[in-house]
Parts: sequence; C-alpha cells; structure tokens
Amino acid sequence: MNQERLMQVILAPVVSEKSTLVADKHQQVVFKVTSDATKPEVKAAVELLFNVKVDGVQMLNVKGKVKRFGRNIGRRGDWKKAYVCLAAGQEIDLTAAE
Repeated sequence: MNQERLMQVILAPVVSEKSTLVADKHQQVVFKVTSDATKPEVKAAVELLFNVKVDGVQMLNVKGKVKRFGRNIGRRGDWKKAYVCLAAGQEIDLTAAE
C-alpha cells in the first residue's frame, strides 16, 4: 500500500464516553476514517503511525443527523468509524499524539 495514502486514511480519534469504555474494557481504539477506507488500509495505517500490533478492525458507517438551522432543515454529512482492536500488551496514548 502507498505510504502517502496510509497517512491520510485516519482523520481523528473519536473521544467519547463510549469510546473510552471500549478502550478500557476491550483494548480497542476508535478512529474517524475516510469514507472510502478499507479494513486492511486502516490496520496498516494504525501500525505505521503508532508502532503497535493490530489484531482486527471493525468498521461502521455513521449516518449524519438531521439538524435545524433557524427555519432551514439541514443534514450533517455521513462518516465512517473504525474500531481498532490492539494486540495484548499494546497501547496507544492519544493525549501524546496531539
């Protein structure tokens, strides 16, 4: 895979109550990824950027919410989320990555 492409696959970590629960319980990290990303690309990108061993990747499409802006009704864009399962003993410190 192209190393330049792998650097652009991961957009941001998802920091929420659910993602921290998953991180503590199942040794998984949640990332916002590009909408055309695949599981092998996400696995290779995480291993390249964070120098960790990845066991598996689960991906899901998140539908954008319908929101009102005054009297206009708009819709946020759809996006893709990746749950990255790390190997035993591996850890990603997201606070140091900033």
